[in-house]
Amino acid sequence: MRIAVMADIHGNPIALDAVLEDVGAQGGADAYWVLGDLVALGYDPVGVLERLARLPSAVYVRGNTDRYVVTGERPGPWPAEAEMDPSLVARVVEISGNFAWTQGAVLATGWADWLAALPLEQHLTLPDGTRVLLVHAAPGMDDGWGFRPDLDEAAAARLLMDRGAGLVCVGHTHCPQDRQVGGVRVVNPGGVSNPSPPDLRASYALLEADARGYAVTLRRAEYDRAAVLAEIDRVCHPAAGYLRQFMLGQYRPPWASPHDPAPGRRGAPDRE
Repeated sequence: MRIAVMADIHGNPIALDAVLEDVGAQGGADAYWVLGDLVALGYDPVGVLERLARLPSAVYVRGNTDRYVVTGERPGPWPAEAEMDPSLVARVVEISGNFAWTQGAVLATGWADWLAALPLEQHLTLPDGTRVLLVHAAPGMDDGWGFRPDLDEAAAARLLMDRGAGLVCVGHTHCPQDRQVGGVRVVNPGGVSNPSPPDLRASYALLEADARGYAVTLRRAEYDRAAVLAEIDRVCHPAAGYLRQFMLGQYRPPWASPHDPAPGRRGAPDRE
């Protein structure tokens, strides 16, 4: 069987279509594992949900931004911080506006209950008996730093929490990884959207599995980022400036330097 593993679509159907086309070019997939952050902050959250609903044998988990859309929670900085530091006011307003925009689109089109029902984790078993855990950031977590690429072996082992899985699939960092932590293989397919430089293509993973074992291939798919920028402007997205930096390769991930958090994030670990 062939499984396509995707994460962090962030309301970008142009990037999602590119990934699905690449999956088709590889012979298609029997199932899809979708690791959260589906709708916010992109320009077309509903278009993404409609495409995902058509996928065969799809299994989903929620991401932190899915939870924000459903519950009304928001990532930092928060209003109380802005009261202490007025330079944060614009960022707080932008966060509030863009999640409210996505929330309105999801509610108006009847997808809110579907999104709210996404589980934190999924537990599966491959044909060879390998136990699989699907989660957005880390076992038991849809937010935090997650399996960021500079995580050392001891910290990675603590995140795994000895959950008994031989394969853990995570997203959240938008950074493709395939690493061994003790006896556990950790695979991050990277982000379908909102890429981190230098490679701005959509990323995902293909997993081939049978009774003898499994193999993972990390793949990239090019897409038209200029078209995404045009759509962001067309819908007058309230976080246009924030989204534009991803499409232009200007986003600096928090791990770029231990003392240099991403712009406007004040070192906060949540990846929107």
